Amino acid sequence: MIEVLSAPDGSGTQLRLRPPRALDARQFVLLFAVLAGAMGVVAGLGWFAGNVFAPLFALLYSLLLAVALRALWRSGERQEEIRVVPGCVEVTPVPGQLPVFSAHPYWVTLVADDEAVRLVSSGRQVAVGCFLAPVERQALAQKLEGLLAASDGCNRRR
Repeated sequence: MIEVLSAPDGSGTQLRLRPPRALDARQFVLLFAVLAGAMGVVAGLGWFAGNVFAPLFALLYSLLLAVALRALWRSGERQEEIRVVPGCVEVTPVPGQLPVFSAHPYWVTLVADDEAVRLVSSGRQVAVGCFLAPVERQALAQKLEGLLAASDGCNRRR
């Protein structure tokens, strides 16, 4: 997901990139509850049929499922911020951290291919939006190209 915001000081544009999520936190917990409940019902039926280990395996499987779903949820918390102002382009992987890439917009080259969108300047490069879908990466490349052209004062296309 690409959010376009104005820069905090009002002089430029800030893009916030986040992976798309199909479920919110409440729906995610509900999904786990339904899956664990279904496993419990099947394990109970197995126990009545004579498999005394079925509830134990269902419990272990529920714990494994909880760990996997938690890891999946945490991977969706990633985000990147790209700030484009007239004097600087900055890429910050997590809000509140130091930028991993900073350069003047005139010297920044945008390289977009099927796998990634990269900002390159003075031998340094950073890939942005790797977690986005290909269509969203194309939209990101177009948006960044327009922002870079507008921010350096020359409105040039390289």
